Amino acid sequence: MAKTPETEAFWAEFCAATGVAGDYLVCAFGDSPALIDELTELVLSGRKQATAGLLRDYGSGAEPLPRPGDQTVFLDGANRPRGVFRTTEIRIGPIDSVDDAFAWDEGEGDRSRDWWLEAHLRFFARQAEAEGFAYDRAMDVVFERFTLVWPR
Repeated sequence: MAKTPETEAFWAEFCAATGVAGDYLVCAFGDSPALIDELTELVLSGRKQATAGLLRDYGSGAEPLPRPGDQTVFLDGANRPRGVFRTTEIRIGPIDSVDDAFAWDEGEGDRSRDWWLEAHLRFFARQAEAEGFAYDRAMDVVFERFTLVWPR
């Protein structure tokens, strides 16, 4: 996602309050304002500490692939900055490689691997339909863990 004057101001406020310097990424969790708001609240509550996206969405002019130590401003469903998280781990693999611990850390639904797989297969199928590509379970997924470092 692109930086905006609002994310720049939010980042400057974060840096002034924490002494952190450097660059940042921007993201929103989900594909609709309602889902984004729901997932944002899970992050702010501390329940959601991981996220996943298709590798095809990163690099070569798209979003940069996050690395451990990167800081990200995350947005709510109205595209307002709500907090900053720091990436702690990145793993790339097919969707079926998700484990119980990652599903738990993602904090959604009943936090089980079965629930996670079903929900993310639906999510990636919606994305494929909206963007006009064929989703395949063998496609690589970026599994990202993070720590909330600054709520608004």
